[in-house]
Amino acid sequence: MAAAVSALGGLGDADGGGSSGSEDEARPGTAAEAAAAAAAAQKREERLRKFRELHMKRNEARKLNLQEVVEEDKRMKLPANWEAKKARLEWQLQVEQKKKECAARGEDYERVKLLEISAEEADRWERKKKKKNPDLGFSDYAAAQLRQYQRLTRQIKPDLEQYERLKEQYGEALYPTSDSLLHGTHVPSKEGIDRMVEDLEKQIEKREKYSRRRPYNDDADIDYINERNAKFNKKAERFYGKYTAEIKQNLERGTAV
Repeated sequence: MAAAVSALGGLGDADGGGSSGSEDEARPGTAAEAAAAAAAAQKREERLRKFRELHMKRNEARKLNLQEVVEEDKRMKLPANWEAKKARLEWQLQVEQKKKECAARGEDYERVKLLEISAEEADRWERKKKKKNPDLGFSDYAAAQLRQYQRLTRQIKPDLEQYERLKEQYGEALYPTSDSLLHGTHVPSKEGIDRMVEDLEKQIEKREKYSRRRPYNDDADIDYINERNAKFNKKAERFYGKYTAEIKQNLERGTAV
């Protein structure tokens, strides 16, 4: 009996030892699965975070593109030289403001401006000023008309105070676009009309001096066939006479080769 009981106890111990071993074998597999699930969840969270960032960047790029399209449409509706005109007007306003500040301090604006210019810049400005619109003599009527237009436009002095008043009155409507209707909306002032009349009278007076009748010299050599040819010969003599004087003298003496 004792042998039988000990044998049964041994079987029980054997069974107990087997179940404990199976639990120890199952635990490593469960830990590995938990670690893999945690890594997968972390990777999924990282992907979702990147996706949200890309979505936010796409929305921001869409807003910026829309703003740029609107600004480009506004620029396309402005005149071709609007940027240059605006920059020049702003520069003139700054100059006027500096002049007022110098006058308030009792200083000469020209002297203050020269103090801010270096010798190299002044020399470069003088050379540029000499080259600007040089008088090359008469070439054709189109060039003469262009020179007169440039001379007249340089004499125009804008009324900056009136410009500021109109800017405050109309705001952005002061700057025309392709949809603006300007015909018949502007009424010139009496001072502006008087300035135009005065300028036209000066042009007429100057033109009359240029178109006066030159005295006719009976003793002068007749080297023309009509009035138009005489004018052409005078122009040729004025520009090329000093180069052809010796040839003309040789022809008159009969010693030309």
